[in-house]
Amino acid sequence: MSLSVKHLLGIKELQPEDIETIFRTADNFKQVLQRPIKKVPSLRDTTVANIFFENSTRTRISFELAEKRLGADVVNFSASGSSVSKGETLIDTVNNILAMKVDMVVMRHSASGAPWFLANHIDAAIVNAGDGINEHPTQALLDAYSIRERLGGVKGKRIAILGDIMHSRVALSNIFCLKKLGAEVTVAGPPTLIPKHIQDLGVRVEYNIKKALEWCDVANVLRIQLERQHKPLFSTLREYALYYGVNKDMLDSLKKNIVIMHPGPINRGVELNSDVADSKQSIILDQVENGVAIRMAVIYLLSGKGGEITE
Repeated sequence: MSLSVKHLLGIKELQPEDIETIFRTADNFKQVLQRPIKKVPSLRDTTVANIFFENSTRTRISFELAEKRLGADVVNFSASGSSVSKGETLIDTVNNILAMKVDMVVMRHSASGAPWFLANHIDAAIVNAGDGINEHPTQALLDAYSIRERLGGVKGKRIAILGDIMHSRVALSNIFCLKKLGAEVTVAGPPTLIPKHIQDLGVRVEYNIKKALEWCDVANVLRIQLERQHKPLFSTLREYALYYGVNKDMLDSLKKNIVIMHPGPINRGVELNSDVADSKQSIILDQVENGVAIRMAVIYLLSGKGGEITE
């Protein structure tokens, strides 16, 4: 088993066959994660560095757990309190880490394109854990994998991505991934949070959340990314929740049951009410569980070990 790429920089670079290979590999690792001993020695001679220039909890922990489940040696680097705060450049930071004989780098950075820059300057395999407002490929993979698991497949399914599309790297990676797998995609939210020309990516645009929910099989609800907004794009969070938030009454008014997803963290009471997030229609915790299996699959496949997964 192998991928057509050396790095996972973005979904845009993957072929549909690559995505299916990742999913099949993740199926095997999900079985491993159900066992009493949830580890395999597949990467026992591999060292992975998690380099996070942006704050993260779920993604960093998910990657670290995936690496340790594979038996890899793990080095964690955080920009806060490091030499980055003293003016050290990105390339110097990474080269210093690579001098310690690291085989793979998982990187999150606030600058869009940072993983591509790194891939052009170092030999280690790079996994993009989120760059600016560009892409978050492993999140899109675990989202699509979770849809496949719940609905039996992705092709032909109607997926609505709701919320702050403008500032979301999750939205862009999801669009690329879902389209490659044959899904229909609609983005919905306030006009100020929908990028111009996004229809060029082959998606529909809807400004009425209720209509988007009536159309879709799955609603992937995104949080409002206030930290990336440099000017007010809507009046108040209360107004946003009133017109664009998803609540139980809204779901109950639909003539069908739809699947609810969220990449986290959830702003409860804003884009998603607790009675929706914690309902039987929600697969949010399944996404978290699947994130470890998907990241195990990506790291294993990029490691170049090949062959069967070690029992």
